[in-house]
Amino acid sequence: MTLATVDRYDQEQVSAIGDRAVVVGGSMAGLCAARVLADGFDEVVIIERDSLPDEPVTHDGVPQSTHPHIMQEAGRATLEDFFPGFGEKLLSEGGLLIDGSTEVKSYDEGGFTANPESRLPMYSSSRALFEWVVRWHVTRIENVSLRDECQFSDYLLDNSETAVTGVAFRDEQGAETTLAADLVVDATGRTSRTPQWLEDHGYEAPPVDEVEVDLTYSTIQIERPPDDRRLFFDLPSSPRTRGSAFIPIEENRWEVIMSGVHGDAAPADKEKYVEFAESLPVDELGELVKSQSWVSDEIHQYPFPANRRQHYEQVDDFPDGLVVTGDAIASFNPIYGQGMAVAALDALLLHHCLADGGRANLAPRFFKRAAETIDTVWMLGVGADFDFPQTTGPKPFGTDLVNRYVARLTRQAHSDRVLSEVFARVLRLEQPPTTLFRPNVVWRVFLPSPQSSLTRYLTLARQRTSSTASISQSRSH
Repeated sequence: MTLATVDRYDQEQVSAIGDRAVVVGGSMAGLCAARVLADGFDEVVIIERDSLPDEPVTHDGVPQSTHPHIMQEAGRATLEDFFPGFGEKLLSEGGLLIDGSTEVKSYDEGGFTANPESRLPMYSSSRALFEWVVRWHVTRIENVSLRDECQFSDYLLDNSETAVTGVAFRDEQGAETTLAADLVVDATGRTSRTPQWLEDHGYEAPPVDEVEVDLTYSTIQIERPPDDRRLFFDLPSSPRTRGSAFIPIEENRWEVIMSGVHGDAAPADKEKYVEFAESLPVDELGELVKSQSWVSDEIHQYPFPANRRQHYEQVDDFPDGLVVTGDAIASFNPIYGQGMAVAALDALLLHHCLADGGRANLAPRFFKRAAETIDTVWMLGVGADFDFPQTTGPKPFGTDLVNRYVARLTRQAHSDRVLSEVFARVLRLEQPPTTLFRPNVVWRVFLPSPQSSLTRYLTLARQRTSSTASISQSRSH
């Protein structure tokens, strides 16, 4: 599922369906879930373990928040629907609106892809600012409250142990307390304890897929000329295990990430960081790291061992009154920048499920629809990870064939603006991957590329020159 294959958010579709909903986790997935729950519940309470000052800051509960994040089109459009004025607020706080067709420079398969023909609007800022703007909007919804510095400890169950009826947690003063709820949403990310809780209470834990990539990435911030708004992508591509991204953010800075997979760890030492950047195939990126002043006092490093997917849609028996969302269902290789968009799409699906049937049989209906989104993102990200022979885990059917096709498409997109745009809209989760296999696209993919024609011409020319020289030499003898 992508933006093109799901109905947009419509607040009027949801009627009153409950007294109180509790969201555990105040990151992007939890905030978006709270937004859609506010349409159907008298009260929505977000419980967050970290302290959240009223300013854009990173927080311990999201260790990857110190690293660059991309707002794909599916996320941008959905957040605009959830929060009218989202874009204006982001820009007023220093975020950027860039053109993905002219200011995004994507290097892959030995070259930069051509500029797409259409304008592709894209918001760019730090993760902390994205999240703060969403939180600013959410906390201004009259029936939503956010309680930070509260540590979730357990779900409450009814006497039959078939329905979750609230949460137990340690409150702002450290006292153990409970809060009743008609619906609880787990948005606690990869550290979600729901699978273990299910087993402890006689339920089946969801089957898990893990695809190991052994990724490490390291991030700094450097100064950026105010008129230079370029965003660079240089992703690892087999056999090259190194990559990078330069994201233009607020305060005239670039967030710079160096990434390495399968044991080629991005360094946390400044000298080695520069050497790592200089080893990349795009010389300008190494030069920027050396020439621009560093804003960072330290290099933030983050390990990501594996993509992980919890198949809640395959669980036959699941307690009423509980839903799991965001990274707690599936977390993907972060170098592809899909996380925030998936969080927004999950909330959009929760909205449609509430609109279609309220709380009745909510979790199975939501998990089934969320699986469709995850299938798309999993195929794109995990499929690309399997371009490396070192990647281990369950491989989606047809991955090798698709990877060969996408590699050729990418090479053709170095000079074909139509292919470049088609591919960009898929990566932005705007259009489904099936668009890559439409007849007019396949035809362009398998056309002889201009570079191939030039190479053949030069080869023939050299052969003719060599033959002429040989004939001339033999005649002279």
